[in-house]
Amino acid sequence: MLTDHELKLKSVQYRRKLLAIIKAANAGHTGGDLSCIDILNVLYNRVLDVSPDTFTSPDRDRYIQSKGHSAEALYVVLADRGFFPEDDLNTLAQYGSKFTGHPTRKVPGVEHNTGALGHGMSVSVGIAIAGKKDGRSYRVYTLLGDGELDEGSNWEASLLAAHYRLDNLVVIVDRNTLQITGRTEDVLALEPLAQKLADFGYSVRSVDGHDIPELTDALNAVPFETGKPSLILARTVKGKGVSFIENVAGWHHRAPSDEEFEAAMRELDAAEARLASEAPGESGAIGCG
Repeated sequence: MLTDHELKLKSVQYRRKLLAIIKAANAGHTGGDLSCIDILNVLYNRVLDVSPDTFTSPDRDRYIQSKGHSAEALYVVLADRGFFPEDDLNTLAQYGSKFTGHPTRKVPGVEHNTGALGHGMSVSVGIAIAGKKDGRSYRVYTLLGDGELDEGSNWEASLLAAHYRLDNLVVIVDRNTLQITGRTEDVLALEPLAQKLADFGYSVRSVDGHDIPELTDALNAVPFETGKPSLILARTVKGKGVSFIENVAGWHHRAPSDEEFEAAMRELDAAEARLASEAPGESGAIGCG
């Protein structure tokens, strides 16, 4: 298993790659990709019991990316995990490519077509119910955007998850507080979100969605309570990792210009260099935390 330090390096590499394919395609949901990449990193490199070799196994873990607009982040991680050649990413958004702006099952490793917000949660509940009825040991993980919670279908599905005591269901909310039209609290207020989710029957745990150890600890602790679906409220920053993209609603769907791309790459190169200098066992190391 990769160390915390190695996963931190991998997150920087993922960010570099997804910006590169978005730049080449001149399209992509840059802000949301960057806010959820650390979550996907931990899921696929530490938690999910699924691989290219086991993807057809009925006992594999299922991952549904309900916030399907952040497809580029999912594609980058699936390529790294060997579901398809990394060079395939260069076809993103090209005519005839299966790598479209929202994930479909044409892409190896994708469980379900997503992108119509609010649907992924309902599908995940259905798969979790099936697992219970079939006596399967798999877990179902789904990632929602916080703006996606404006869709009532998520709350209907949550009622079912609690009613059927789906402790094989793990819901992760990417709580970056921004959606396409602005702040979530201005568009449709969600707070107190943790309390609302708990009232709907979840066992809730809040974490820093960019902290590798915190994410790992939370994901390894599910189910948080027997007989209850688990929900991880991941506090994130939209555009995390590139200073001029962070916390800016305008980067919800936007590709960088040449100058912006070069500036972003410089920042990520510097971040990787800092991490490399902190590598355990090297001179000047301060630990990986």
